[in-house]
Amino acid sequence: MTLRKVGRYELIEEIGKGGMATVFRAFDPIFKREVAVKLLDKSLLHEPSLKARFEREAQTIAALEHPAIVPVYDFGEEDGHLYLVMRLMLGGSLANRIAQGPLPLSDVLHILQRIGSALDRAHLKGVIHRDLKPGNIMFDEYGDAYLGDFGIARLTESTVTLTGDNIIGTPAYMSPEQIHGDKTLDSRSDIYALGVICFEMLTGQRPYTDSSPSRVMMRHVMDPIPDIRQLKPDLPPRVENVITQSMAKQPAERFATAAALTDTFEGVLQGAEMTGAQEATTVVEPVAVTRPVTAPRPEPTPLPVEMTPQTEVAVPSFAAQNVPARPSRPRWLWP
Repeated sequence: MTLRKVGRYELIEEIGKGGMATVFRAFDPIFKREVAVKLLDKSLLHEPSLKARFEREAQTIAALEHPAIVPVYDFGEEDGHLYLVMRLMLGGSLANRIAQGPLPLSDVLHILQRIGSALDRAHLKGVIHRDLKPGNIMFDEYGDAYLGDFGIARLTESTVTLTGDNIIGTPAYMSPEQIHGDKTLDSRSDIYALGVICFEMLTGQRPYTDSSPSRVMMRHVMDPIPDIRQLKPDLPPRVENVITQSMAKQPAERFATAAALTDTFEGVLQGAEMTGAQEATTVVEPVAVTRPVTAPRPEPTPLPVEMTPQTEVAVPSFAAQNVPARPSRPRWLWP
């Protein structure tokens, strides 16, 4: 492939493409490292204020400085393209992993902990993601999850017309208020999307699917939340409560923070482990031994004894015998 340059960055190969941007693997000759370069479509530059807004947003994203947010190294403009330079993630995306089937509960928890922490950090700084989806959750070479593409949807929001299938965000993960075009969209819209992602990680399926993006959006607004345990009966029973609260139609009924969602999910798993351990351990209760009740033993009946008449024995009468009297001892008188 013929190498092209964007700023000082040498583009090596295309590694991803969306409706409004293309991502390239590139090389930074100054720091001697590979990076990811995201080129925004030229059509986005027809709004004069976009470049200034892009710079402000890029600076805001770079300032987030969270260990689970894909770091932004640089930004600029090249041949009518706005671009962002980010860390190159070598472990693929969450979308790739879900395509292979449901994730183990421990992996789901680990991903929620990292991505939830990243979201809360961004929300604390006033940044809403708006396009949270498995394709924007990336893994490094060690398997740790990172959240990318912060602010891109907001940057392009005013430059795209919401007609037909040309929409802001991704229909499969959009909150009802985002679909309605609510101008007061807040962090709870991201909580909804995180709940949808959790549903998909656990089941390998999206909660709402249909023949067109517009029909999917209508289902997010109108349809009840699917029963996750009908799709995966072996899940702990209380997992359904986590999904129901995070995907509530009304923002006020959702978890206030991503940390609250994650902590609740972790508590459900710990409770399930304790229950399983108790069921696996057989407890032998002491058995009371019932002895037969016996009547009190009767006192032994004395055997009859035949009385034998005794023969009288004549006892000689010493008084009647002539026994000489003891001689009297002379009485001595002291002079």
